[in-house]
Amino acid sequence: MLFWYTFGKVNIDFCKYQGTGNDFVIVDNRSMHFLSDNLELVAELCDRRLGIGADGLILMENDSTADFKMVYYNSDGHLSSMCGNGGRCIVHFARLMGVIDTEATFAAIDGTHRATITGDQVDLGMNDVTEVEVTETYSYMNTGSPHYSVWCDNVEMIDIDSEARAIRYNERFLEEGTNVNFLTWSEGIVQIRTYERGVEGETLSCGTGMVAAALYASLTGKLGVEKKCALYTKGGRTEVAFVKEKDDTFRDVHLIGAATLVYKGNIDV
Repeated sequence: MLFWYTFGKVNIDFCKYQGTGNDFVIVDNRSMHFLSDNLELVAELCDRRLGIGADGLILMENDSTADFKMVYYNSDGHLSSMCGNGGRCIVHFARLMGVIDTEATFAAIDGTHRATITGDQVDLGMNDVTEVEVTETYSYMNTGSPHYSVWCDNVEMIDIDSEARAIRYNERFLEEGTNVNFLTWSEGIVQIRTYERGVEGETLSCGTGMVAAALYASLTGKLGVEKKCALYTKGGRTEVAFVKEKDDTFRDVHLIGAATLVYKGNIDV
């Protein structure tokens, strides 16, 4: 049983996961006992001082057409768009729970995803990207979540809170928000830092942001004819593979990297 009530409290079993430093609380909610409309509960569990601490919370639920359903919340408690690193982590969790073996299909807010897992390495299929806005100074695209990306000389020198918030809270993005990526190209590798909406701060990595960065690198000619891009975040290394069409759209997009179980636990709230 997922949890039980005692003296007005609820005890929740969970797993803490991380994918290149992007961390999540994951709960098996196939019994539908988790109060998923309780935004305050989600925010409390993600609070790094008063709760477990995470960039987001993920529920694994039953789905009639796939192995399971992924429901993702940002750390502020609100239902969010697709999370690539979270997608890799829930695939690992589904294997841990005996739901899948080495292959998975799961439903998410942006549609059905397919994945394979070998050891801790997860190859996650992402949606095709058919609409890309590219100018001399930035790119903007939706890779499951919206991403505004810019190249800079050295990502480590960026005052990310100040510079990202100027974009995230400008008139264009104020209402719906956007994630903001700062990128540096160095010896065939993209170094990336991401400010995430919903978290409203920098995370150690962002899966959909890494996809956006790799596609931007391709569009600006940095990858040449290559169909795979290596990326380094503060949380580690991942790869993005893709097929670029002649009209600058992308299909067969994959986010590839490790998902790690940090610990199992339960908490009274």
